[in-house]
Order: sequence, then C-alpha cells, then structure tokens
Amino acid sequence: MLSFLSKQEKGWVGIDIGSSSIKMVALSKRGKGLRLDSYAIVPLPSTAVIESSIQDISQVSEAVEKGLKICGGGLTTCVAAVPSSAVIAKTLQLSNAFTDFELEEQVKLEADRFIPYPLNEIALDFEVLGPSENSPQLNDILLVACRRDDVEMREDAINSSGLKCEVVDVDRFATERVVSLLDQPGNAADQLIGLVDIGASTLTLNVFKNGKIVYDREQAFGGNDLSNVIHQQSGLEAGEVEHLLRSGELSEDLKQSVVLPFRSTVSQQVSRSLQFFYSSGPHNELSKLYILGGTAAIEGLAEQMQAEVGVPVEVANPFAGLDFDSKINADRLRQDAPTLVKACGLALRSFEG
Repeated sequence: MLSFLSKQEKGWVGIDIGSSSIKMVALSKRGKGLRLDSYAIVPLPSTAVIESSIQDISQVSEAVEKGLKICGGGLTTCVAAVPSSAVIAKTLQLSNAFTDFELEEQVKLEADRFIPYPLNEIALDFEVLGPSENSPQLNDILLVACRRDDVEMREDAINSSGLKCEVVDVDRFATERVVSLLDQPGNAADQLIGLVDIGASTLTLNVFKNGKIVYDREQAFGGNDLSNVIHQQSGLEAGEVEHLLRSGELSEDLKQSVVLPFRSTVSQQVSRSLQFFYSSGPHNELSKLYILGGTAAIEGLAEQMQAEVGVPVEVANPFAGLDFDSKINADRLRQDAPTLVKACGLALRSFEG
C-alpha cells in the first residue's frame, strides 16, 4: 500500500531510484535544525530501470547495497517513491459523517469508478484534507493510486539489499517538501517558484505557489542524450560520464563539441516549457527558477538558461543551509547537490507531523 500518511520521528533514508543511478540521503534532526549525515550516488546499468520502471530487481538491489556501504552503518529503514507519471491522484468530496471504516469503503467505491484497473491490481492511499470550501458537511479527500507492481518492485529491490522499505511515497510530494529548503526566506508567499528536473530521460517543469505545485509538465528529453554522445565519442562508461559532468572534468574538446551545444538545447527546451506554462492561463512571471538533476551541474548551464528565459536561475542545493557530517567533502557535495534533491525530499518524510 502507498503510505505517504504514516508518521515517524526519524531514521528513514531517502532513496531516489532513477534511470541512470540510485541516490540516497540520510538526514537527522538536531533540535530544530537538520543535518546531512551521509549520502551516496551509485550508477545503474542502462537495463536496470527503463522509463521509471524497474526491469532488474537484482541490479537495483546491488546498487542500494553499494550505497549503504558508502553511507556507512546504522541505516535500517528507508522511504522510496513511485514517479508521478505512474500515479493517479484525485480529490474527492465525501460526507464528514462517515466513520474511519466507512470512509475507507467509500473511497474504494469511488476509486473503482475512475481508476482503469481492477482494485486488486492497485495500491492506494488517501488523506482527509479538511472541509470542502463550498460544502462544510463534506470533506475533501486526496486519493492517490498506482499499479501495485510499481510499488512492489521497489519494495522487493530495497528489501533484498538488507534495508526495510518503510514507506513508498510519490516523487511529486518529495519535491514539494524540499522547496522550503531551496526558496529564500522573505520571498512573498504568492510568488511563483519553478523547479526544472533534468533527468536521464525526462525534463519536468514544476511551478510552485505557497509551497504547492500549481503546474507541471513533463517531456521526453534528458541527460541520456548528452551521455550517449559522449560515450560514443570517448568510450567512457555512463557512470564515469555522469561523474565528469558533475565535476566539470571533461576534456576541453568534448566541452566545446558536445556539452556547449547540448547546454543551448536544454535552455531552449526549458524556455519552451515556460511558454506552455504562461499560455496555460493568466500567470505572473516566475520569481526564480531552480534546476536539478544530474545535468543541472553542467558548468555555465544556469547562466545560459537565465539569459534564455529572462528569470533568475540557480542550481538547486537543498543542503546549503544545513550542517553536515565532517566526513562529507563539501566541494563534492556542492557538485552532487542538484542530483540529490528528490532523495532529500524523501528523507524529509521522516520528520513530518
């Protein structure tokens, strides 16, 4: 069952299972402040995860095991996520007179009406949001559902590594949690903040207002396009390519012939996504745009994108205001930070409520 509602004080490791790598973040709380205890980025074979769907449990499990060794001991439970593209979310209005058991049955009945799969093939969860704005006798209920296979594949891959998958979340909720660590204090509450996730195979624009997503758009374009060209020209493996891109250590020839043209293409793709957003309704201009994902760390990308879209652009670093363990290399953390945003949002799940 999806379980984005259950609460726990601390102890969950956030695990972001991507198409090209596993990202792991372990946080702890020190008084009111957060601390980064450890993190890991472990490359995956290209056949392990395809279009956000796990194809090889053993390869993913092996990568999680490697991540655990990098992070160190003492980690026992984690929270992972299914991609938003695999999830059906709907807000229902139901009577506030239902008891807990009655409400659960009503939610299942409603789910059966609009989910195009048999109920025994889906995992679902729901949350009571509160009274409906126009009908106080009704409650707004957030229902979230996805194919059970998507959940169980992640649980099996993680549990096989020795960790216990305590919660399977939705990556959209993880992204919402991390915005408070990115957005600068003092910004007006109604300002629009954009997050562009440049993944291995997809580029996703999320626009936030008051900490909630008000617009999202996903397109088939990502860092794999760049990695594949570099691999073909240099023979470097995918994991090594990703590391060299984050660290800026690629050869000057590859930077000039491959990276710079790709950087321009990314900026143009993001500009197009923003044009779709502005044309979707009467919107104010974004006050800031954050870029995340492995491709976000490409040298000069934020500056070029800012010139292209006319909005301040910053590479996402959710750890900028956090303490971190003395064993963590601060320079490497700055390079890796945009890749770790979703994993950080998942780890934050430990401290809710």
